[in-house]
Amino acid sequence: MKRWMVAVVLLLGMTYVGMAIAEEAKIPLGTTTEAHVAPFAQDSQTSEAPLKIDPGDTAWLLISTALVMLMTPGLAFFYGGMVGRKNVLGILMQCFILLCVISVQWVLYGYSLSFAPGKGFWGSLEWIGLKGVGFAPYKDYAATIPHQLFMMFQAMFAIITAFLAI
Repeated sequence: MKRWMVAVVLLLGMTYVGMAIAEEAKIPLGTTTEAHVAPFAQDSQTSEAPLKIDPGDTAWLLISTALVMLMTPGLAFFYGGMVGRKNVLGILMQCFILLCVISVQWVLYGYSLSFAPGKGFWGSLEWIGLKGVGFAPYKDYAATIPHQLFMMFQAMFAIITAFLAI
């Protein structure tokens, strides 16, 4: 019971930190500025309208990201049911350690190699360490949601894919 309480407190703490980081950005939903859109513009000479963040799309993708994140312990418990009683905790720990490792790898170079504009099959290292991935939408992938939210949504699938290999 104490472990569950610690897990719930840690989850609530991470949620609070995430909300605090989001408040620091102070970019109201539905608005963008030229400073946020300029790094992603293909041709600065054209007079395209700035990209707008749609609150409905953003909310839906946040919920979807959370639901995929909830698949993580669900899959861990599923795997725990297939092993002996003594090994359930080991499987749970392997899954959560894998969650941490894949998350760090995704932030450092995984997202850049997967989604950064590049030639051929691989992306480039343009977004390594999430440099240039901000709150403004990136029109080539998702023109109505923040680029960081798109990155988090894709990270959840990178994590769950690695879990399937355990």
